[in-house]
Amino acid sequence: MNEDICIHAWPCSYYLDPEKRWVYGRLSLTPLAVRFTADKTGELLVHFHLSSICEIKKESSSFIFSSLTILEKENTKHWFSSLQPNRNVVFNILEHFWREQLLARPGAGAPQTTKGKELTGLLSASQKRLEDTAKVLHYQGEQFGNIMSGLTKIDSDLDVADRLLTELESPPWWPFSGKVWKGPLEAKPKEAAMISGSKNQEGVIIRIPVIITHRTNSSVTPGKLTLLVTGLEISDSNSQVIHWFELKDIDDIKVHTPYEISVRQRFIGKPDTSYRLLSAKMPEAIPILEMQFSKKIQFLEDALGFVGARKSPQTDLGNSIWQAATGLVVSTEKPGSSSGGGNGSQLQLQKQEQIVSESETQELKQILRKLKSLALETDAELERQDEVLDVLTTSVDRATLNIDKHNRRMKKLT
Repeated sequence: MNEDICIHAWPCSYYLDPEKRWVYGRLSLTPLAVRFTADKTGELLVHFHLSSICEIKKESSSFIFSSLTILEKENTKHWFSSLQPNRNVVFNILEHFWREQLLARPGAGAPQTTKGKELTGLLSASQKRLEDTAKVLHYQGEQFGNIMSGLTKIDSDLDVADRLLTELESPPWWPFSGKVWKGPLEAKPKEAAMISGSKNQEGVIIRIPVIITHRTNSSVTPGKLTLLVTGLEISDSNSQVIHWFELKDIDDIKVHTPYEISVRQRFIGKPDTSYRLLSAKMPEAIPILEMQFSKKIQFLEDALGFVGARKSPQTDLGNSIWQAATGLVVSTEKPGSSSGGGNGSQLQLQKQEQIVSESETQELKQILRKLKSLALETDAELERQDEVLDVLTTSVDRATLNIDKHNRRMKKLT
């Protein structure tokens, strides 16, 4: 993963302890480190890895000015003040990435193994077939929708025919022949209500911790982003729902960096609903968002390079650029190996008998997550189409009865 990408940057001042003075510049957060660059000279004054941090605190310098301190393992303490937009925003974001510890993944460039290639190939083929099936189901659902629209028009035409036939059947001396009394309308099933399903909270695809910014507010809130088959849920750290987006409600999703996205729902006559979400685990969620909202997601300039790298032939379906730094190296020992050997020989044997590398494990994990998402979406679409078929059956039966009734009435008139 590119170590130079800037996740976030804030104007602030840094205390130079050797010179006993404050220097104005920019504090920036990268996937692996924290940096401070002076404005006047452009000199990089501070650079340390997130893994070397042992404490981040809010303090006051000279008992007056609010500051942020970062303590390294070597007991080196860094002071930052005059943070913009405010100290709480910077603290929440730095603490989130530090605590997640997902950005420094060892062994990212491990060579592929034969078994890993086979497993990846099998899962990739399964994913391709499931995606093709989902496309067919989606097209079939559109056809059902067109049939439903046609039946609605037929029902409307039959109502008009009923009114005209009633006028023709009225005797000429009847004073109200031109204004037929309308009885209470028959309660028709609410097709739309039956077709549209409610939120399926059981179809959770992935849930990640995020830092939430609402619209253009300068304050940030720690929370969670949950991707479901039926939509997106944004909740606070206490799992209280802040906002629920149905899939059809989302107008666009912008990927600013591999760690930051914005979700927006447009309105006419009132402000749009927009949330900006930042997370160290966002690389795990973006491929799923790209699959769910392929026509609505937009990658901005800072994320375009990562999209190209993610779709390269070597990592076509692995999405290794977007994966976070957690993982598991799957290794096995020969069944006949003795348990009395030393620790050094066991470790060496595990390395020699490693059948799936860490990078391949991450790749398989990502593909399995996609397969889960596709399976849940397919299941939800099948349930929706079952409901549509029930509604279509009822509507066709009702239309057939009305047509037969109108035919009998017209024969009597002739």
